[in-house]
Amino acid sequence: MATTTNPAGTPAGTPAGATHTDLGADRAFMLLRTVFTIAPIAFGVDKFAEILTKWEQYLAPWINDIVPGDAHQAMLTVGVIEIVAGIAVAVAPRYGALLVAGWLVGIIVNLVSMGEYYDIALRDFGLLVGALALAVLAFDRGKAAA
Repeated sequence: MATTTNPAGTPAGTPAGATHTDLGADRAFMLLRTVFTIAPIAFGVDKFAEILTKWEQYLAPWINDIVPGDAHQAMLTVGVIEIVAGIAVAVAPRYGALLVAGWLVGIIVNLVSMGEYYDIALRDFGLLVGALALAVLAFDRGKAAA
């Protein structure tokens, strides 16, 4: 199916002054905002339900030693923080994305310091890059609106 274009070379229906690149950035922003809203909330809720995994196994012993309570209680606190982070992305993506990125750095440090779960740490590094990309896109959208 052919896409019609207007004289500026952008797809028909494109707002005046918008470029094809703007549309791609808007789509990327919405995809990243959606995933970084849903995923932290889902992971946070699962800290209480433990359907996906037994989360305590991913807590480094040195962190368990410095947080109050036991590993399960620490993971419940982590769950609340992740839910808040997901909501922050939904409400204020520029800042919520940075919160998620910082949280992912903490998770990566935790996993690498255990000397195992490097595969999960690498996956979380990819998520970190995605969260930073969302922050950049959200910042650019804020500048464009100003």
